[in-house]
Amino acid sequence: MAGHSKWANIRHRKDRQDKKKGTLWSKCSKAIMAAARQGGPDPDTNLTLRYAIDEAKYANMPKDTIKRAIEKGAGASGGEDFATITYEGYGPGGVAILVDALTDNKTRTVGDVRNIFNKGGGNLGSSGAVAFMFETKGRILVGADKIGEEEIMEKALESGADDVQPPEDPTQDEPGVWTILTPATEFLSVKDSLERAGVPIEDAEVAKIPGNTVEVTGSDVRKLMNLIDALEDNDDVQKVYTNASIADEELAEIE
Repeated sequence: MAGHSKWANIRHRKDRQDKKKGTLWSKCSKAIMAAARQGGPDPDTNLTLRYAIDEAKYANMPKDTIKRAIEKGAGASGGEDFATITYEGYGPGGVAILVDALTDNKTRTVGDVRNIFNKGGGNLGSSGAVAFMFETKGRILVGADKIGEEEIMEKALESGADDVQPPEDPTQDEPGVWTILTPATEFLSVKDSLERAGVPIEDAEVAKIPGNTVEVTGSDVRKLMNLIDALEDNDDVQKVYTNASIADEELAEIE
């Protein structure tokens, strides 16, 4: 499991920047509309919608905006049908990459994703090329400056979590996050239990966690981050997962 916490911290910092720009809100709205259209507007009976709403809340999306997205999706008649597709490929440094997309035009999206991989020094692979390297798990992030080790360990284990990973190389300016991992099937129950226990969750999702990581160094760091940024900037792309491990000093050089 080594390296996952560091990568979560790196992505978490970028995600927080994205939230300020509002780019994540657009993706959250799309996910909510698609889920409501396909499974109805009630999150108690539509698990996909529940996940989408929760992610929107952690992204600080206003309740009215979430409500409008649900109503728009559930009320759509003869509108766009969205399909969920996962693309697999390799990036600079031999890093495995999974791309979750939500699209109303598969031909357009696969062309865009392939072009981004090619321009970014990677290559799009076939189905099954790298998916076996990842496991679907619940991932909950809690600010290390908000709760101590003993308390988070106790509450996480009592809630049924599999593992609690400490921040790697924390500093005063970047205390990092506790990374709580759960079985995918237990994600909601663990998250709800932690919230009832007063744990200040910063982010939570069902994610694809790599079994092993690949260390990325030198010029490949910038190339990889540029590739990931380009993928995440695509309107059809919802999530990007990699098995990259990047040292903080390497990341600092490109920031």
